[in-house]
Amino acid sequence: MARPHVVALCGSLRAGSYTKMALQHVLEAAKAAGATTDCIDLRTLELPVFDADSQDAGDADRLRQRVDAADAIILGTPVYHGSYASPLKTAIDYCGFDEFEGKTVGLLAVSGGPSSYPDTLAQLRLVAQSLHAWVLPQQVGIGAASEVFDETGAFTEPNHDLARRTRTLGSEIVSYAHIVPIEEDAHVVAVRGDA
Repeated sequence: MARPHVVALCGSLRAGSYTKMALQHVLEAAKAAGATTDCIDLRTLELPVFDADSQDAGDADRLRQRVDAADAIILGTPVYHGSYASPLKTAIDYCGFDEFEGKTVGLLAVSGGPSSYPDTLAQLRLVAQSLHAWVLPQQVGIGAASEVFDETGAFTEPNHDLARRTRTLGSEIVSYAHIVPIEEDAHVVAVRGDA
């Protein structure tokens, strides 16, 4: 089987982004597990606010090609007002079923506050599922990000468990990258009492 290709979408445009730092740890673990990787830094792409009448605006086609090449996708976002960042929303809007359907997706959210990421992860899960992706049960939420990373982007000493969970996301995205979703007509419906 070919080495899986994992693509991360970084929803932060901020210089020194904690989201990008966290995604680098995920991708390093994915590489260690045998994957090739690509981190799409949305700061480097021209993606105007999505307009359905201009679906090929700016670097949209380049974005779609890179996401389409993925066997598995990591969606990484900072938490803004209890939700995910608009650059990530715009990037996802330029993509669609062609890029996401049947693929494994992992989720990561980073917040400045102590624990404001659960709703953000739930929203991203719904978005990925609506695109018919298979979303990993393992997800990572990082709170109080300025206390979690040092100036080099490494996890600080008290955050061993968080570092482990972040690496686990990278290894699991590789383990499940080639999962084959069950076709609709192959589903078996169990009827209560008919065991």
